[in-house]
Amino acid sequence: MNSILMNQAIQAFLLEDIGQHDLSSDSIFSSETMGEGVFIAKETGILCGIAIPPKVYEILGGNVQFEAVKKDGDTIKKGDIIATVSAPVRTLLSGERVILNLMQRMSGIATQTHIAVKQLDDSTIRICDTRKTAPGLRAFDKYAVQSGGGFNHRNGLYDGVMLKDNHIAFSGGITEAVSTVREKLGHMVKIEVETETASQVKEAVQAGADIIMFDNRTPEEIKQLVKLVPDHITTEISGNITLDNINHYRGCGANYISLGSLTHSVRALDISFNSKGGIKA
Repeated sequence: MNSILMNQAIQAFLLEDIGQHDLSSDSIFSSETMGEGVFIAKETGILCGIAIPPKVYEILGGNVQFEAVKKDGDTIKKGDIIATVSAPVRTLLSGERVILNLMQRMSGIATQTHIAVKQLDDSTIRICDTRKTAPGLRAFDKYAVQSGGGFNHRNGLYDGVMLKDNHIAFSGGITEAVSTVREKLGHMVKIEVETETASQVKEAVQAGADIIMFDNRTPEEIKQLVKLVPDHITTEISGNITLDNINHYRGCGANYISLGSLTHSVRALDISFNSKGGIKA
C-alpha cells in the first residue's frame, strides 16, 4: 500500500490513542529501558499488516530491532510466532494497541477474502471488494483484500464512474446517464452501469458501458444475462452474496463478484503481543 498514506494514517491513529503521552508506561519506565516482545497468532488465518509494527515503532522514536518471521499472505496457525522485536519498553507498550488493531483487522479481511476465493473455487471469476470500508481505513482494508487473494474495485468516487440506480433515475435513464458522462470525461475513465433486468442490460450494452453489474440476481438469472453482453464488456455480480452461497455462482460466466462483507462486517483475527524475557539491561 502507499507508504505516504500509511504514515499519515498511523500518525493520526497514534495521536488518537496516546494524545500528549502514555500515562501508564511513561510513569513506570524510563526512555532508556529496553525490552523484547513477540507477536503470536492465536488462531488460524491469513496474515496481513506485517509492515505496521516497524512503521509504528519508527514514528514513536526508533531504536528498534524488528524481525518478521511471517509475511503478508502467509497462512498462520494458532501458536505461530509472527515477529519478534527489541525496543524501548515505552515504545513497545505505547504502540501495542494501534499495531494490534490494524493487524487483527487486516488479517481478518485477508482471511475472509481467502475463504471467499476458496469457497467460490472458480479461477475465471475474481473476488473484489467495495467502498464499504471503515472510514480512515480504506487503504488498509483494500490492501488486506489483495493479501487474501482478492482484487480491488475502485478506490473511491474519484477513480471510476459507477452509475447506480439513483444516478440512472435522476438522469432519466441509462442511455442519458452514460451519454452525459462520455461527453465530459476522457477515454481513460471506465464507466460501470448497475442493472437488474434484461432490458437494462441491453440498454447498457447499446449505450457503450465498459462494465455491467448484475445487481441482486440469482445464479440462474446471471447465466442468462451474461449471454446479452459482448466479450469486450466486463461483467460483475453484486448483492446478497455470502460465504454460504458464493459457491452457487461458480461457472456463471461473470468476470467479477464484489463482496461488501469482506470489509464492512469482518471479524478481526486474534493476534497477541507478549513480553519476552522481561527487561533488557
